Amino acid sequence: MKKKLIYLLIVVLAAACSWEDNETYYPDTENCDTLEVSYAMDIVPVLANNCYTCHSNANAPDFGSGIALEEYADVSSSSALIVAAINHLEGVPAMPKESDKLDTCTINLIEAWVNDGSPEN
Repeated sequence: MKKKLIYLLIVVLAAACSWEDNETYYPDTENCDTLEVSYAMDIVPVLANNCYTCHSNANAPDFGSGIALEEYADVSSSSALIVAAINHLEGVPAMPKESDKLDTCTINLIEAWVNDGSPEN
């Protein structure tokens, strides 16, 4: 009887474990190439799609706290702040504003570019 209860408990616990949403726990980073990140090809499109609404040269004074991200010099000088903001770290405004975090691969691309010295490539 005791063995049957233990077996039943194991079956119940195993059934309670669900891996239906593996993407949440194990996002696909296999196709995320961070070895040769290009400012022009990788970083600028992310900024254009996620940041320019507030941080373009035209909009930054009114909507982006004066932080413009259209020019390489502005992006490279703000790179540490950008990394903190896209990771939603405490003490900096979470970016994109009023939106979910960027996907893991995009964050990894930006971090790799910054860790590589923020080259203008």
